[in-house]
This record gives sequence, structure tokens and C-alpha cells, in this order.
Amino acid sequence: MGVSVLCVGKLRERFFAEAAAEYGKRLSRLMPVTVLEVPDEREPPGAGDALCEQAMRKEGERLLARLEPGAYAIALCVEGKQSDSPQLARKLRELFIQGKSDIVFVIGGSLGLHENVLRRMDEKMSMSRLTFPHQLARVMLLEQLYRAAKINAGERYHK
Repeated sequence: MGVSVLCVGKLRERFFAEAAAEYGKRLSRLMPVTVLEVPDEREPPGAGDALCEQAMRKEGERLLARLEPGAYAIALCVEGKQSDSPQLARKLRELFIQGKSDIVFVIGGSLGLHENVLRRMDEKMSMSRLTFPHQLARVMLLEQLYRAAKINAGERYHK
């Protein structure tokens, strides 16, 4: 049973990297989580729609190449379904019970996820109707996975 977070780009800011590392450390005793990164495309200054589409498509191809064929893939995107922490914990528990041993959360880059990636997803999840930087979304997801793992382990968590 494994959970992966598949992301476009690296965490360049130290504070994001430290927060992600902290939640990764906390998660390690409850649930194995692997963070996988694919290179992002540099967006040229003043890039038009065509160049942005091309960059998203390239990033999308890299993401899809890292997804195993049988993986249960969940995109983080603003148009996804929102849930609370207990619902996320329940969802993970149900997926594990159903025998889904490879669950992958997919986070796009600064331009979002290409439609080809979204078509491959088994589910779409939204943290909020607000838009967040993809680096912050990674930290928030790791925190929520930690919270879900604590809930599923029967441990107390902060509301």
C-alpha cells in the first residue's frame, strides 16, 4: 500500500521545502508517502496562450510517463470535489480496502494540469475554490495526508 505525490517542479523556496520535509517525516511513521517530481517548463515572459498550452502539454507528458498503468490517480485542481479531513481519511481507507495499492495525487505546475492529464485521472480533488501556488498545494496536501493517516490510525488530531 503506497501513496505518492507526483508534482511538477521542485520546491525552490526553503520554507516550502522545510515544511514538506517536516510533514514527510511525520508521515513516515504512519503511512509511506513518496514525493515524485518532474521538471517544469520555463514560461517565457509575456508568453501567449499557445506557448502556455505547449508548456502544460510537455509537463503533462512528463506526469503521464511517471504514472503506472494501474495507479489510482487523483488530480488536485480547482474544479475538483472538495472534502474535509475525515472524508479524505475515509476515502484513503476505502481505496486501500478495495485493493488500490498505488494511489497517486497529481499536482500541476504554475499553469495547472493539461487536459490530457485530467482525462487520465480517476478522480479530481480540490483543496479550495481559491487558487494556491503549486508549491503551497504540495505542503497542504502532505499536511492533509498526515492528518488523514492520524485519523485512520485512531490518533487524535487537531480540528
